[in-house]
Amino acid sequence: MVSFRAGASAVLATALVALSSLPSFGTAFYIPGISPTVFHEGDRVPLYVNKIFSEKSPLPYAYADLPFVCPPPKDAKKAWLNLGEVLRGDRISTSDYELVVGRDIDCKTLCTKRVSTEDAALARDFIANDYSVEWIVDNLPGATRYNLGDGRAIKQWRYRAGFPLGKVKWSKSNIHNHVTIRILYQSQPGPSGGKLIVGFEVSPYSIDQGDNDSCPKDPLKVGAFQTVSDKEVDIQYTYSVQWIEDKEVTWNNRWNLYLINTDIQIHWYSIVNSIVIMVFLAGLVALIMMRSLRKDIAIYNEEEMKDDQDDGSGWKLVHGDVFRTPKYSSLLCAILGSGVQVLVMAFTTIIFALLGILNPSYRGGFVSFGLFLFVFAGAFAGYYSARLYKVFRGTSWTKNAIVTATLVPGFLMTLVFMLNLFVWSKNSSNAIPFGTFFALAVMWFGISLPLSLIGAFFGQRKAVIEHPGRTNQIPRQIPEPVRFVRPRYSIVMGAILPFAVIFIELFYILKSIWEGQYYYMFGFLSLVFVILLITCVEVSVVITYIQLCEEDYNWWWRSFFVPSFSAVYIFLYSMVFFMKQLSIDHFVPGLIYFTNSLMICIIYALLTGTTGFISAYWFVRRIYSAVKID
Repeated sequence: MVSFRAGASAVLATALVALSSLPSFGTAFYIPGISPTVFHEGDRVPLYVNKIFSEKSPLPYAYADLPFVCPPPKDAKKAWLNLGEVLRGDRISTSDYELVVGRDIDCKTLCTKRVSTEDAALARDFIANDYSVEWIVDNLPGATRYNLGDGRAIKQWRYRAGFPLGKVKWSKSNIHNHVTIRILYQSQPGPSGGKLIVGFEVSPYSIDQGDNDSCPKDPLKVGAFQTVSDKEVDIQYTYSVQWIEDKEVTWNNRWNLYLINTDIQIHWYSIVNSIVIMVFLAGLVALIMMRSLRKDIAIYNEEEMKDDQDDGSGWKLVHGDVFRTPKYSSLLCAILGSGVQVLVMAFTTIIFALLGILNPSYRGGFVSFGLFLFVFAGAFAGYYSARLYKVFRGTSWTKNAIVTATLVPGFLMTLVFMLNLFVWSKNSSNAIPFGTFFALAVMWFGISLPLSLIGAFFGQRKAVIEHPGRTNQIPRQIPEPVRFVRPRYSIVMGAILPFAVIFIELFYILKSIWEGQYYYMFGFLSLVFVILLITCVEVSVVITYIQLCEEDYNWWWRSFFVPSFSAVYIFLYSMVFFMKQLSIDHFVPGLIYFTNSLMICIIYALLTGTTGFISAYWFVRRIYSAVKID
């Protein structure tokens, strides 16, 4: 036993060291196989405008469509967007900002925009809600610096993506109409030379130009601000460009300035906390499997004890009912099929992210990969659902496959469509275009549904899963259980442990989703994910064993609900996060938050519930096949 523990500890330590060396634990970030763009003197570097966003509202807006900024050029080209970018509200297009490699610009006028009273009111509303602007150069978002330190000797600085659209000062809304653009580059050695862009900084200013046609050389010495009030106003937009060589930052680690997190120790604390819970449950499972079960099976299999078995008590007495088809078995098959689909999608997506492929520099990649993997995992959903449906003696596997492919995705799509109506009413870029909805429908009905049918076809052709023993014709009466074994108590109490495993990491995930921060700790996420699945297995096995010992054979649904009920705790946690961390005080942004939180919890419940059911199903078949049953 001592050698086993030492070996397990060595394996765990080796795994942690190996995982810690991966990019997702905070080292340099880049897409494997993608080479950098080399620019030479005189090359023009395109500056793309994307959107404005705010921590106070999940409603982004396309920058090029704002009525109070310079209009896009006549030959403006919109960038091709992947599915994830569209769903996150990106709207990328070219601009008139002139960036030429090696050429500094002291000050240049972009345009003079006449802003109407209504448009000025819109600008004031955006400024009051702390909206920031996102521009892109060489796939880097424009950023502002912020300092790290103790306030006495501040030498370190990092990037915060975006720059403020304006600021409120002395109860007046001042719009930033001048920007100083700093392009940091790294010179390439060799005869051909060239430059790699390693940083994109934007310093915004609010300047009242007055009657001057030219912009000031030094924006810091201008005392008057460009105010947007309740009157029509002319706003002159200007910009400056500086090219600065940086010898410390390289192209491979240029994203580190956006991603460095000072709370690494908290992540490790979360891992240790999760491992402690997992090991505690593992001890309970080992106690059940190695002591209680072995003793019970040995007693039940002794020939001389046969006369006493009928008068005894315990899980052996329900062998004739434990595999009885549960109520709503068709619904259970469909839900578990979708759960397998989510499980395959989540596991594969996390592997891609762990390898550094789905990192923040791949804009929208995580969502795009997740959706495509979910669609193609429909084959696994149909296969598993059909196999279980055959166990329950279902008569129409095609109907079951169609229900599996449409029940959960249909409910989620209905929520998305209804929410999208409210987003459309706000003219936000987060509104899903009709073409994207059509593409989602094609993916659903044209790929996922046929794959589900194909998987179900092969699943129903497999031999039926054999159960040990026969099911009695007359159901056995279930005795009154003790209080803590009753469904409402066992489900509520058992679900606490899976939630306890993830609640620390959950805080950072919510911050990345709703506060515009980049989440890149996929190494920690993968560890927590694996520990979560193991915890769900252990909780489901323990609760199922206790339930069977109380001669309650209705374990099918409860084995699913015990781990999946932790989604309720996650939703309650998201409510606390909403009240404590966010400053959302409007109906539509709040509706977006809670609807998306609900959909995330549904997906999480499917993942954890299916994991618990599969483990409990294996456990029950295993223990009843180990005893001699007539």
